Amino acid sequence: MKTPPPPYNLHFIGFFVRLTGVLLLCLLVSPGTSAAGEPFRLATFSADVTPPLGHTLFTGGWKKAESIQEPLEARGFVLLSPDDKPLVFCSIDWAEIRNDAHQRWREVLAKAAGTDPDRVMICAIHQHDTPLADLAAQRILERYKSPHQVIDLEFHERSVQAVAKSLREGLGKSQVVTHIGAGKGKVEKIASNRRYVLEDGTIKYNRGSACKIPEAIAAPEGNIDPFLKTLSFWNGEQAVCALSIYATHPMSYYQTKKVNPDFPGIARARRQGDDAGVFQIFANGAAGNVTAGKFNDGKHENRAVLANRLYEGMVKAWENTEKVPLTSVAFRSGKVKFPPNKRPGLTREALVKTLSQEGDARHHGMAAIGLSWLERAEKEGGAGIIDLPLFDFNDGQVELLLLPAEIYVEYQLFAQQVRADSFVMTAGYGQCAPGYIPLDSHWEEKDGNLHGWCWNAPGMEAPLKKAIADVLKK
Repeated sequence: MKTPPPPYNLHFIGFFVRLTGVLLLCLLVSPGTSAAGEPFRLATFSADVTPPLGHTLFTGGWKKAESIQEPLEARGFVLLSPDDKPLVFCSIDWAEIRNDAHQRWREVLAKAAGTDPDRVMICAIHQHDTPLADLAAQRILERYKSPHQVIDLEFHERSVQAVAKSLREGLGKSQVVTHIGAGKGKVEKIASNRRYVLEDGTIKYNRGSACKIPEAIAAPEGNIDPFLKTLSFWNGEQAVCALSIYATHPMSYYQTKKVNPDFPGIARARRQGDDAGVFQIFANGAAGNVTAGKFNDGKHENRAVLANRLYEGMVKAWENTEKVPLTSVAFRSGKVKFPPNKRPGLTREALVKTLSQEGDARHHGMAAIGLSWLERAEKEGGAGIIDLPLFDFNDGQVELLLLPAEIYVEYQLFAQQVRADSFVMTAGYGQCAPGYIPLDSHWEEKDGNLHGWCWNAPGMEAPLKKAIADVLKK
């Protein structure tokens, strides 16, 4: 692993005023200490979260696992500050974590870390040959005596407790953190937007994760974030942990019935092998409408190709990393109300009818998670309330924001525009209950993806952008 340069200032346009204040503060306190003069500390943790054979995998066809190609992991960190409660980040090799399952993860890890659930970021990477977690949906299937499965409740709890155990053990081995690093590297030939425009102006939305449509392959990438960003934590000259985030659907091919973390898992493992002393975490960005379809036709050999390209992006981000003393850590959070989508197929009556009749695993599973979201929204006053947690480093110098569900990449780009003076990292696939979260224009253009995996109503662009801007601007 190439070691980044010594602790220089982050050279990002617009940083100079903020950096002046940071540097003045650094003259008053030692690197890596809080305002009270006590050091920051970091603990890392990981655990196996591989489902048993026979468990349902979220593959588009809700198929059952027949073999374990590669194990699945949950990996994260706990940042301990003497001035405030701990902050927890955890990224999981699962397709989605929804509704009460997401809250269960936050509550259990918060208890293990000695903090509040709101201060725990839980996100899925979204590989498809992996589980989807929604506890209420599973209980709904049982209520209607469905033979199908969303998530095995005992397996889910074992997974959560295994991660919590690793977290507690990690706290006993925490390390002092004196500096943070930030770097970005351009990723070549992975991401492309589902949306593309033909020469005659026709708008299409059919560029999937694996695509063989000539016109879709020939069209430009469209709206993407081409950069992978890495946030690192250092104890002097030794890196302790690196969190890398890149926005794309993380599938090369799927519906294999073989549990695997796809190309992000391969890239992460290879990066971990570069230096065992630097704990590697990977998280997906706002990738609801971003896939590898322009560069991937679904051939199995492309998994290794995509993994190598992602790995190269990680290396570039590391080589471009610049370090500054860690002087402050803060937590903020916003809230957004997501009204349920009220199209005919998503009414309570329609969902109950589907569950009351014979149906395949996909139809029953979709109906159960739809009803889980609807019942939750009803309990919360007619709209599901989802928070937007943010970790702030060095008074806005670096921002780590978690966005919900399969949010479209335009929201990630918007967050960067709001804080052009900051190094903004955006993770996606937090609370996954709303499904796809588009802009208003995607509804107007009749994005066909919104007729399926979308449980939130049109009109979310303005309130969501306001909430993002508010939490980023303090």
